[in-house]
Amino acid sequence: MHLFDPISIRSVTLRNRLWVSPMCQYSAVDGVPNSWHLVHLGSFATGGAGLIFTEATAVTAQGRIAPQDTGIWNDAQRDAWAPIVDFVHQQGGLIGMQLAHAGRKASTYRPWSPERGSVPLDRGGWPTVAPSAVAFGRYAAPAALTLDGIAGIVQAFRAAARRALDAGFDLVELHGAHGYLLHQFLSPLSNRRDDQYGGSLENRARLLLKVVRAVRDEVGVKVPVFVRLSGTDWAEGGWDVEQTAVVAGLARDAGADFFDISTGGLVAGVEVPVGPGYQVPFAEQVRHAASVPVSTVGLITTPQQANEIVQSGRADAVMMARAMIRNPHLPLQASIDLGTPIDYWPDQYLRANI
Repeated sequence: MHLFDPISIRSVTLRNRLWVSPMCQYSAVDGVPNSWHLVHLGSFATGGAGLIFTEATAVTAQGRIAPQDTGIWNDAQRDAWAPIVDFVHQQGGLIGMQLAHAGRKASTYRPWSPERGSVPLDRGGWPTVAPSAVAFGRYAAPAALTLDGIAGIVQAFRAAARRALDAGFDLVELHGAHGYLLHQFLSPLSNRRDDQYGGSLENRARLLLKVVRAVRDEVGVKVPVFVRLSGTDWAEGGWDVEQTAVVAGLARDAGADFFDISTGGLVAGVEVPVGPGYQVPFAEQVRHAASVPVSTVGLITTPQQANEIVQSGRADAVMMARAMIRNPHLPLQASIDLGTPIDYWPDQYLRANI
């Protein structure tokens, strides 16, 4: 495999294996994307990325990380996403929507706010929900979801997937990582339920698998469904890579096609051994243990580094975030650096293809 080899997933063929990771922008109003999102995501399309993901896009208003998150819980949001998708397609790119619910990590201030933590109710915040009434760090305590509430979450993901397809998205990704709601159900550190959604791994994975099945049923057989999973909580007694591999296999059987492996996010203040490519071993282990295709992410910053990961078979694709922000046209540059001619330079930029 090479970084610039195409990859086919169901009916979709991606032009290369250098993809744009979901990156929250905290710049929407009432969940509606705007010109910032068009320019942000559109620049990656002109830059030659094989796949572009939206930021974590909330399936309900209650599921937003911050009040400024994008959403896909109503038709106005769907209609605002459509021209962004159209522009990406005009550049020959493909785009996926990451569907998310933040659970107990919802209703927080955006990162550049001078304030931290949960947004109070009288300042535009809202009550949060989780598998159990266990707060994240110093955030406001969530309410434990009822069985009816859990059923509503499944239906919200399903309805969101339909709206994403109606807006023209090529695929969807279910966000089961970074300490958000689906991850909160998976990890024994945040899930202390004693019903069919808590206790055993089978029970803790039940919500994720129900969401996968519901979304697969909604999108049909042609549309790829990705799942993002954290390979570890980086905390004793928490979620780990062995459980990740088991659940990836179960999710594949339930209808998921591809697994986007990251780490962390569930426990505040844990020590993470950050370094170049530090999350690659988790993706590699899941790939081999579960026999599923995976992408990897995390301090992968150069085309050479990304290509080595793919060529060595450690992952099927590479996600980049900060490196793409610094250079949205990094895939075009990578084709030059790696000596791999491509035929999808924008005509307006051909003079730079030297």
